[in-house]
Amino acid sequence: MENANSMIGTVSHFEDIPVLLLVGGLGTRLRSVLSDKPKPLAPIGGISFLELLVMQVSSQGLHRLVMCTGFEAAQIQQEFGDGRKWNVTIDYSEESRPLGTAGAIKLAERFVSQASYFVVMNGDSFYELDLRRLIRFHREHGGSASIAVRRVPDAGRYGTVHVDEKNRVVRFSEKMGIPESGVINGGVYVFNRDILESIPDGPSSLEKDVFPALLNRRVFALEQDGIFIDIGTPEDYARAQALYLRLSQAALSDSRVGSQ
Repeated sequence: MENANSMIGTVSHFEDIPVLLLVGGLGTRLRSVLSDKPKPLAPIGGISFLELLVMQVSSQGLHRLVMCTGFEAAQIQQEFGDGRKWNVTIDYSEESRPLGTAGAIKLAERFVSQASYFVVMNGDSFYELDLRRLIRFHREHGGSASIAVRRVPDAGRYGTVHVDEKNRVVRFSEKMGIPESGVINGGVYVFNRDILESIPDGPSSLEKDVFPALLNRRVFALEQDGIFIDIGTPEDYARAQALYLRLSQAALSDSRVGSQ
């Protein structure tokens, strides 16, 4: 097992790892407060929510981004361009119809064809975590996929992830609506490239179609304890706005990198 000083190679190695940002959703539940923008461009303080994610990735030394766009794709490309403002490079994979989380990844296959593994992040949630620690964890455990998970006091509105004593995912549970604590999917993943063979062309979901079928190929989960928030509802969007300063500080922090 690698120690904290060895990382997983040089910083330039991290720069070469593709990070796919899933930013193509319709955001129908936010239409009442965000009628003219795609959900990831929702204003948080003086910037967009998506900019927080770009800042987070860049601050941790990963500089190769692919934005998987769909609804109002032109707005996202106009705001972020080639990414040089944030010290990243950005490519765009635009879907012509809604493809779901897994379908969007499959469509972007050409951008990860030379990578052994790649990172995927949901574009409507922010999880304060050490991305390089998650990548090391993935390499050390040798599974097909690794999921960043978070324990929350009220897991009722999320699906829960069940993990054994060796950090292997044993099953997923659907949303139960019961207000009790549990471990939830944080919306950040590391996948081996060959996972793309398990995703069909066309619409499909990571959560419903891909992950349950992958359990026999070994999926692992790493729990971290940073702030987690999504903006899927007007109430959570309002909470994210109130937490802007904390979120922006977390996005720019590299203090967790190298922690065990």
